[in-house]
Amino acid sequence: MPSNTPSKTEAFFDSYAVDFNSIYGNEHARFTGFINRVFRRSMRLRYEYTIKACDPIKDHSVLDIGCGPGHYSIALASRGASHVLGLDFAPGMIQIAQAKAREAKLESVCEFRTGDFFELDETAQYDYVILMGFMDYMEDAGAVIDKALRLTQKTCFFSFPSSGGILAWQRRLRYKSRCPLYLYNKEDLIRLFSIRKDFRSQIKKIDRDYWVKAQRKA
Repeated sequence: MPSNTPSKTEAFFDSYAVDFNSIYGNEHARFTGFINRVFRRSMRLRYEYTIKACDPIKDHSVLDIGCGPGHYSIALASRGASHVLGLDFAPGMIQIAQAKAREAKLESVCEFRTGDFFELDETAQYDYVILMGFMDYMEDAGAVIDKALRLTQKTCFFSFPSSGGILAWQRRLRYKSRCPLYLYNKEDLIRLFSIRKDFRSQIKKIDRDYWVKAQRKA
C-alpha cells in the first residue's frame, strides 16, 4: 500500500487502534469480559491456539503480520522468544504496541514497524509467522499466503473469517462502509493450502473464524 495514499482499510484501523486494544485489556473488565465471551469468542480462541502452538518459543523468532497493538508479539516475547518483529500498516496500532513493549520492558526483544508486508525482505526467516485477523482484508489471499510461507522456517498461523452464518451476514453489513472484507468457507481454504506442497496444513473451525496452522515439512 503506498504510504502517501492510505487505503480505506488502513485509515479505518488507524482510527480504531485504541478501541481495538481495549478488546484485550482490562478496561471495564466485567462488561468487556461478557462481550468477549459472547461476541469475540473466536478472537480469544485463535489467540489461545496460536500462543499454545508456538511451543517451544524460547530462543525462537516471530514475525507478527498485522500485529495491531502487539498482543501476540508481547505475549510471545514474555515467554522467551529471541526476537519478535511486529508489522502493521496503521501507525496508531504501532504506537500502542511500542508503548506496551516499553511498559513490559521487552524493547530489546520486540521491534514494531509501520510498513507493507509485501515489501519485507525475504532473506530474513522466522521460526513462527502469525497472520491473525489479517486475511479478512486481503484481496489476493494466495499471494499473501505464498509470501508468508516464504518467510516461515517452522510454522505459519492464519485466521480466516467464515462466510457462513448470521455473524458473517452482520459483519458484511457492519464493514460495508468501513473497508473491504473477504470471507471464506472450508472448501476455499482447502483449495488455497492443498497446492502449497512444502507445508502440512491443519484447518480448524473456531466459532466465526477458521484457524489454519501450516507447518513446513521436514
